[in-house]
Amino acid sequence: MEEKKLTFKENLKKIFDGACTVPNFMSLVRILLIPVFAVLYLKGYIWWALLVLAISGISDFLDGKIARKFNQVSNLGKMLDPIADKLTVFALAIVLFFKFKSAQSAAMQAFAWVFLLFIAKEIIMLLGGLVIISKGARPAPAAIYGKVATFAFYLVMILIIGFGPEVGALSLINPNLTLPETVMFVLVVIALVLTFVAFASYIPDAVRQILGKEKPEEKAKD
Repeated sequence: MEEKKLTFKENLKKIFDGACTVPNFMSLVRILLIPVFAVLYLKGYIWWALLVLAISGISDFLDGKIARKFNQVSNLGKMLDPIADKLTVFALAIVLFFKFKSAQSAAMQAFAWVFLLFIAKEIIMLLGGLVIISKGARPAPAAIYGKVATFAFYLVMILIIGFGPEVGALSLINPNLTLPETVMFVLVVIALVLTFVAFASYIPDAVRQILGKEKPEEKAKD
């Protein structure tokens, strides 16, 4: 039997049912921390920006565990958590793009374009999610590929903002102790590859939802 599709309004109501939970509050805090991080980092308060980023990463790690342990999994949480991830990735990629472009190192200036790929991917994902919601469906929650990619991205960004040459907190104290440029570039490329592997894993389900098609296993149940 074909499942009745919800209208846009009905879908939104279902999403916000049971939304007042601790994990959802933590995801909202992560979103609110994004402009705080950006302002601190761009104003040169890199150590404080690094602390804010670490808090954001820890809350990202904990909110899912709290939701499962205390039975606080919600439809909104399944969407809010990846949205917070995407906005964080988007903000980090933007500030690092400008930081790399303004670096004295020619190699870092040339490498800045890599961060535009992160930005492009997140824009596509956000637009795709809005289209799916407008179709009366809900975007799929983060899969294992997405979680691994997000963890790797957070780790690499913390390393860059903590120990990166010219752009990291340690460069303010002793530039000789920062990461070699080559190591930093390799870490970013690894994070980028994992990000696009995760992106590719979402495409089949997203296309099915946009076209209004069922998954093969759902057809088998009918």
